[in-house]
Amino acid sequence: MANNASKDLGTKSIGQLLIKQAVPASIGILVMSLNILVDTIFVGNWIGATAIAAINVVLPVSFFIAALGMSIGIGGSSIISRALGADNDAKALKTFGNQITLTLLLTVTMVFFGLWFIDDIIPAFGGKGAIFEPAKIYYKIVLYGVPFLALCMMGNTVIRAEGKPKFAMYAMMFPSVGNLILDYIFINFLDLGMEGAAWATTGSYLVCFVFILWFFISKNSELKIDISHFGLNLPIVSEIGSLGFVTLARQAVVSVTYLFMNNILFDLGGETSVTSYAIVGRMLMFALFPIYGITQGFLPIAGYNYGAYKYDRVRETVYTALKYAIGLATLVFVMLMIFPESITRLFTQDAEVIKETPPAMRWVFAATPIIAIQLIGAAYFQAVGKAVPALLLTLTRQGFFFIPLIFILPHFYGEMGVWISFPIADVLSTIVTAFFLYWEMTRTLKRDA
Repeated sequence: MANNASKDLGTKSIGQLLIKQAVPASIGILVMSLNILVDTIFVGNWIGATAIAAINVVLPVSFFIAALGMSIGIGGSSIISRALGADNDAKALKTFGNQITLTLLLTVTMVFFGLWFIDDIIPAFGGKGAIFEPAKIYYKIVLYGVPFLALCMMGNTVIRAEGKPKFAMYAMMFPSVGNLILDYIFINFLDLGMEGAAWATTGSYLVCFVFILWFFISKNSELKIDISHFGLNLPIVSEIGSLGFVTLARQAVVSVTYLFMNNILFDLGGETSVTSYAIVGRMLMFALFPIYGITQGFLPIAGYNYGAYKYDRVRETVYTALKYAIGLATLVFVMLMIFPESITRLFTQDAEVIKETPPAMRWVFAATPIIAIQLIGAAYFQAVGKAVPALLLTLTRQGFFFIPLIFILPHFYGEMGVWISFPIADVLSTIVTAFFLYWEMTRTLKRDA
């Protein structure tokens, strides 16, 4: 197999590798997050505050379908990283072909049902009152592009598994820039409102898909598949599914969380509270980009070295990733505690939203310095192919702690009970993850010490 950049993952300095992998991943996530952030700012200022809430209703549905591609990508990429580390090129190629087939089959089916039940899905996710109509307009158009987004998410993780983080970064940058340009043309210049915002988003998915397709058919990729690789192989599909289910379950819980949050906040404070949550949600995507970047960069390094039985390098990767991620998370925490009102004013000039959002933002990010432990810990088990602990640790924050809390605490503290659920869930899930990660570091990964 030509162009074996993946071999560097098992030989070069862990610090250098993590920077090489994480910086492009962070930049890509930053640009993508900025795209979502600026897109929301454009929508809020050019269409209105209700439009922000409408997009927030649609996102969990479209992202869940797209997350099928991400889950197949991450599950398959774990196999690819370990296969490349073990010099099993045939398995790597077959896995990639199966990833493409699975992504197309599942996402097209989900889009069909998503459009068929549109009038039931939107209200269920909080698209009520004045939010319903703009959400329906946005939903219908964006869903047409979601299979392309799923293929992009799948392909992006495979590019990282090959040890090509810069190309993965470009795959995230081009559509983000394209979306902002299309936003200006469709919303501001052509005055198409919500339709314009939706077509700009769908167009950005197509831009990303074209770039990733070019990468894999060009000489840049070492995974050169043919028609024989697309036929589904049951053992590989099963392994992709068991590992990818971790990511899918996480996104499913995120989507369910949006469903509950939008409905609970609508009942407590109407459109204003849903809009505040939408703004805070955008900051959750944007502000944590360096931590997510380190997590993405960590995955192929840990997976490759685990597959090569280099457990000392796996331990070093974990410790280095934690050190970098905790430091960056602390900086994010300080910035958000100081400037929440200024950040809110970027999105809207609505007085009620500006009043409600800053205190909510401070509570939501109150435990940010320790969140890196939970993210890196869960990612480790996924990288090394341990699906069950990866799944359980991924679900601890939102599934086991956060969702129960948002049903219990509002009975005692009203809307404040919703916001304080965030740091409580962060602390509890970090304690659980730290315990399992420590056990793994001092037991399994000591075998070659």
